[in-house]
Amino acid sequence: MKLVTYTHGAIARPGLLVTDGEGSVVLDLIRSIAWVDGKKNAATSDERALAERFGDSVLGFIEHERDVRPLANEALAAHGRGELPAKVPAGAVVMPAADVTLLAPIPRPPSMRDGYAFRQHVETARRNRGLDMIPEFDQFPVFYFTNHQAVIGPGPLRVKPRHLDRLDFELEAAIVIGREGRDLTATNADEHIFGMTIMNDFSARALQMQEMLMSLGPAKGKDFATGLGPYLATMDELTDRTTKTPNGNAFDLGMRAFVNGVQVSTGNVKEMTWTFAQILERASYGVTLFPGDVIGSGTCGTGCFLELNGSKITKDQWLVPGDVVALEVDLLGRLENTVVAE
Repeated sequence: MKLVTYTHGAIARPGLLVTDGEGSVVLDLIRSIAWVDGKKNAATSDERALAERFGDSVLGFIEHERDVRPLANEALAAHGRGELPAKVPAGAVVMPAADVTLLAPIPRPPSMRDGYAFRQHVETARRNRGLDMIPEFDQFPVFYFTNHQAVIGPGPLRVKPRHLDRLDFELEAAIVIGREGRDLTATNADEHIFGMTIMNDFSARALQMQEMLMSLGPAKGKDFATGLGPYLATMDELTDRTTKTPNGNAFDLGMRAFVNGVQVSTGNVKEMTWTFAQILERASYGVTLFPGDVIGSGTCGTGCFLELNGSKITKDQWLVPGDVVALEVDLLGRLENTVVAE
């Protein structure tokens, strides 16, 4: 199941992305389950009442998954049989994906952490700065909190002048928590993951390096935008690419980054030195994780210009207005953003 937040007018609504032989469509989640519920009860289900029960967002779906998901599965099955109506009195139910605007699947997560899980990225970035590999990297997974109120989806990345001083992308995957958990272990943490999406941790490197001289941060170098999307894939979508390990699940998902159509990065989620389960074990120690919380993997090896420039793969290349940066992860789609100067 692929969950999206979309607009087909002024209001953001939750939806289901479906790709078949005729292209991609978006099913309005609330109207779809209202139609299913109405058929089961032999009456027209009230969309507003369902939204009040289950929420009117992807986050609401996650929080009420046990009750909502069976209805959503029935709606998907009805669409596959050609039974789901294209429209109901309340509005459109089935829309061509090209006719809607996708936002981040969870536009305002309850919280957002970003990890530092790929050894290749850490080792190379430090070597390029003349530093030895930090031994603590192999002792425990680390993360930082980033701005959950500055999430963007596909589309424009609006930046201020100081952000454009060495503006960078970061090629990452991110998980979304599905159910509340505290003091998790690497052996049970995967049970608390609802789904996975692409993350682009946009970074203003000049601001970042300036503030981190004081051994604090990153803050202003990171807090202006983090890209998520284009959809949130439930974990069953990744079953064929999932391998159980003693330290939690590993995911064989190829990763690629493109700038203006030119591929600049390649990686794989399975190359994470620390698994998402291990990151969750650390993050939940003495702390409760809640449905909708987002945790990023950190940048994969070659996954940003900071690393590429330092390795002489690219030559002092940074993002500038008009650039189109696109991240692809197998089974998670393509997240594309265009840099726009405010």
